[in-house]
Formats: sequence, C-alpha cells, structure tokens
Amino acid sequence: MTDPVLLWLRRDLRLADQPALVAAAAEGAVIPVYVLDNAAAKQYAMGGASRWWLHHSLTSLDAALRGKGSRLILRRGDAAEELAKVAEDAGAKRVHAIRHFEPWWRNAERAVGKALDLVCHDGNYLARPGTITTGSGGQYKIYTPFWRALKATLPPPEPTRVPAHIAAPKTWPESDSLADWDLLPTKPDWSTGFGKAWTPGEDAAHKRLNAFRDQAARYDETRNLPSIDGSSRLSPHLHFGELSAAQVWHAVTDAGGSVDVFLSEIGWRDYAQNVILQYPDYGTRNGRDALGGLEWRTGKEANADLKAWQQGRTGYPIVDAGMRQLWTTGWMHNRVRMITASFLIKHLLIDWRAGERWFWDCLVDGDYGSNSVNWQWTAGTGIDSNMFSRVMAPLVQSPKFDAGDYIREWVPELAGVKGDAIHDPEEAGCRPRDYPEKIIGHREGRERALEAARRAR
Repeated sequence: MTDPVLLWLRRDLRLADQPALVAAAAEGAVIPVYVLDNAAAKQYAMGGASRWWLHHSLTSLDAALRGKGSRLILRRGDAAEELAKVAEDAGAKRVHAIRHFEPWWRNAERAVGKALDLVCHDGNYLARPGTITTGSGGQYKIYTPFWRALKATLPPPEPTRVPAHIAAPKTWPESDSLADWDLLPTKPDWSTGFGKAWTPGEDAAHKRLNAFRDQAARYDETRNLPSIDGSSRLSPHLHFGELSAAQVWHAVTDAGGSVDVFLSEIGWRDYAQNVILQYPDYGTRNGRDALGGLEWRTGKEANADLKAWQQGRTGYPIVDAGMRQLWTTGWMHNRVRMITASFLIKHLLIDWRAGERWFWDCLVDGDYGSNSVNWQWTAGTGIDSNMFSRVMAPLVQSPKFDAGDYIREWVPELAGVKGDAIHDPEEAGCRPRDYPEKIIGHREGRERALEAARRAR
C-alpha cells in the first residue's frame, strides 16, 4: 500500500469540482485536514459571522466525506506545523491543496512547501489570479479591461464530479472536536437569525444555485430592488468554496436575458483576487495616494456616529434597514451595501477601514479581496474606484429602488408608515417617537465631505 496523502482544506469545502481531492484520490488513501489557523491572518482572523458559517460547513463536509468512506481531521494552530504533525503520524509526504491568494495563506503555502511536498491546484476562480495579463505581460489594475481579457479565456473547464469512493488510511490521525473550537456564539447567542436565513454546506449551495438558475435571466431587472431581492445569495457558498466559480458559470451561462450582468459580477470576484495579489495590504492601505491626506473624523462624536451606523440608528431608513439586516442575518443586499458604505464614508466622514472591519466581523461572506476592493471603490481610494465626490443620496436611492417593504421588514418602528413617507418619515412629519432623528442632514454631510476632499487635494 502506498503512503497516504493529505488533502489540505481551507476555503474549498466541497467534494464536487475539487481538483485537489481528485488528484489526491488518484494516488491512494487520502487524509482530509482542516486547520484552524487564527494567528496567521492576525487582524483578519475570521469574524464572528464567518465562524458561525464555518462550524456548520465543516459539519456538512464531514458528513459528506463519511458517505464516501472518509472523514475530516480537524487541527488548530499553525497550518504548516499541524500539517507536518499529521503527515508524520500518518506516514504521509505529499499534500494536495487548492491555491489561495490572501497574503497569510500564501505565506502558509510557502511554509508547508518547505516541510512537505505541496502540490497546489486551481479551482476557486474562473482563472488563476495573476494569469490574466496585459499585452505587455503586466497585471491589470482596472476592472473593465481585466474583465474583457478574462472573458476571452472563458468558459472555464467543465466541473469534475465527486469521486465515487475516497480511500481511507489504515489508521486515522487524532482529530480535534469541532465543538471544542467554540465557533458558535453562546453568551449571548446573536446568531438566531442566521439559521433562518442560511443553510451552510455543499448540498444547500447546490439547492440555492438551482433556485437561482430560474431567476438568472431577470437578474439586471431585480438585483437592485431590495424589497424583491433578485440577488443570487450565492456569495457565502462561493466564499467558503461550497461551490466553485466554474460550477456557477456552467449552471447559468445559457439562461439568457441579463445573465451576463451576473456573470460579470463573478468576474469581479476574480478581479478582487488579482488586486490583493498585487497589493497584499489592500485591506488597510489606500490603493491611491490622491486622498491620503483626507482628515477623517475621530473622537467621541465620531465614535458615537459610528456606533449609531453599526446599530442601524442613523435616522435614514434605508441605511438602518441594511445595517439591521446585516446584524440579524450576516448578509446585506448589494445595493444597500453601497448605500450604507457611502453613508459612513461621505455623510459621516469616517475612515472606510472602520466600515471594512465591521463588515468583516458581521458578514457570512466576508472575503478579504472583495471586502477591501469594494470599500476602497466606494471611498474613492482604490486603484479602480468611484470618485470621492460622488455622494450617494440615501433619500433618493430608497424610493428609486422601491425599498419601502424592505425598510418595513428590517425597521419595525417604521412598519406602520404608509406610502412614500417610509423613505423619509422625518421630512413627512410622521417619524415615530422610537425612531431616531437624522444624525446629520444630507446636504450638510455632503458639503462637509466635499470640503474635506478639497483640503486633502
């Protein structure tokens, strides 16, 4: 019997279209291993919402592996050290893994490669980040030409199937108990709304993909309407690798209608990985220096405004609805994400990094590349970004995208407000007593932001 090989799992928690698993299974006995390495990511260790998702996704993956004659080994600590220990215990020398592009995972891959024979595979993106290059061989910084070049390489290869059987080693190495990792909140349990909104795991991911397939043709008509929510809601499944980008592409590409708009957003996910490959510190450092001197508000008053934004108590109904949806479900409608982010940065003049950190902790789809790229796009600090002078007007956006029912769902104090007054009950003279006044006027916030930008320039 040949030596067993390790399958190192991270954000690729699936059995279908799993090239590292296919390669490992072809060699003989496979030991699937997940290492919870909090120290490597430092301030980007998983946030609370992602930890909740991870617990349930690992539970689902272990059950799927057991159905194939295998199981999942859990370890906690330094990834390279723990994999080396498992390999020594099992007599393994080789590790198969899917490539990851967050800076801490690239460092870990180098460390694992020094201790063991690490074989990396592509499988989480439409194309390997770094391989879509300009005519001169450089990396794209702007999304539109990047997407044009990426499209020229598509479609991605057909997804591979789940192996019929995964050979087990003679003996299994020791494994941690998932319950001992304390991934789930208990005191207090703030995740009760998560279970109502989500079912993590590969099977649930495919059910959601199948449901979206029938809606994909109307994506551009419905994606910006939070009361209808025509979004795919696939983002956490893609982030944790319960689905591959190739699986999503092949499932919906022939849907017709406006499906190309949705596919371009899958391409944006690839673009974000290319950005962090070029700028590993993109989550904490401006991509451009143009606004490097902008004076963000700090101090007691700014902290109170930040807290009001976090709690959905700004007096702007669509902003508050989005922030409460985020806290309750670990997710927020994409149009509302842009509105809430712009409000924090422009109306409140609070550093985009404060918002990025809050989203990182609260989102079940909290992704280093997408989160940092999207926040810098809104802030006007990114290498490809919106202009800082473009200040989204929440009181215009809300009726424009028919957000009334969305607000009534997530801001119960406003559930009884009728008609268009729901978008600005204060102006309409029907603000309930238990709903706050606006913490700043739109014109006042806009002018303050533009003046700060002028001073920075």
